Amino acid sequence: MTDKKRIFSTSRIGDPAENRLRERGYEVEVFQGPEAPPKKLIVEKVKSGIDGLITTLRDPIDAEIFEAGKRTLKVVAQIAVGFDNINRADANKYKVPFTNTADVLTEATAEFAFFMMGMLARKMWQKWPSWHPFLPFLGDEVTGKTIAIIGTGRIGLAMIKKCSGFDMNILCYDPAYHNDKYIAAIQELMDLRHAKGIQKEKTWITYVEFEEAVRGADYVTIHVPLLREGETDKPTYHLINDKTLKLMKPTAYLVNSSRGPVVNEKALAKALKDKVIAGAALDVFEKEPLPPDSLLLDLEIADRCRVFHHFASGAQITRLSVDPDKGMAGRTAQALIDVLEENYGGDPTKMPYVVNKEAFEK
Repeated sequence: MTDKKRIFSTSRIGDPAENRLRERGYEVEVFQGPEAPPKKLIVEKVKSGIDGLITTLRDPIDAEIFEAGKRTLKVVAQIAVGFDNINRADANKYKVPFTNTADVLTEATAEFAFFMMGMLARKMWQKWPSWHPFLPFLGDEVTGKTIAIIGTGRIGLAMIKKCSGFDMNILCYDPAYHNDKYIAAIQELMDLRHAKGIQKEKTWITYVEFEEAVRGADYVTIHVPLLREGETDKPTYHLINDKTLKLMKPTAYLVNSSRGPVVNEKALAKALKDKVIAGAALDVFEKEPLPPDSLLLDLEIADRCRVFHHFASGAQITRLSVDPDKGMAGRTAQALIDVLEENYGGDPTKMPYVVNKEAFEK
């Protein structure tokens, strides 16, 4: 490298990835946190002439940021698969590529969603005074139950794979695309497991419409992107609402590890209070971090509502590995390198981690 590239990161992404950039001659400044930096600070850093900006879902990245960096900012690298915080239209207007870390967190996120479901069903947070066959509470089994997978993208498919191993029947819904080949392969494995005596009961998997999925499931798990009115003919904003919650069985559980606004939290809190459904576990929220006055923290529903802190991908390799094929940090660093060192002939449309490729198509 002939010139020293300047990077500002709004969060620590781990020493291995940060040091990889420094070893390539980059000047890397990191906000130590753990809280997010104020937007004013991000604007100041961008205005100072940085070449690359590393961001998280907590950081609002819009025209104000891009205007501040219009002479120098060359890339925004998001350490997340989601990018709801980045205004795509503004990034395109200023011709700044932004990147994300899809794929590497697929298995970890699906795994966490499965663990949330199991913990919620078996009430693993409860305490009891002494042993009794069924008092003071009983949990629910996961094995042999029916689950609705809402969204069959990468994470939804990974969740299907895990659920099939627990002899679950699987109802699938996706607003955009049916992966029929994958579903057929899972059914073949289910049939083989039954034929070989590995599972006692014959199980099944099928695509259905949304209402049929939520009506028929013992567990409903959400894996769709956040799409609002005007962005698509099948928006997912508040997909889970008062109406759809009432479609669910009163014994059913809801799990959300996708995007917070997919669930109407006010409607969910009411449904839990009124025992419309049996319980819910959430790792994402309409506003993050979850406000202390959130209805989801009401003590009246504490025995059936479990909340986490947007940490489904929070595992060692997934978060910190410097290998871009394994870790979010590694992929973030590689995304910066691709843009700043003009890999792929300097063409953002050919760079694998660039999201807004349409801004650079000729």
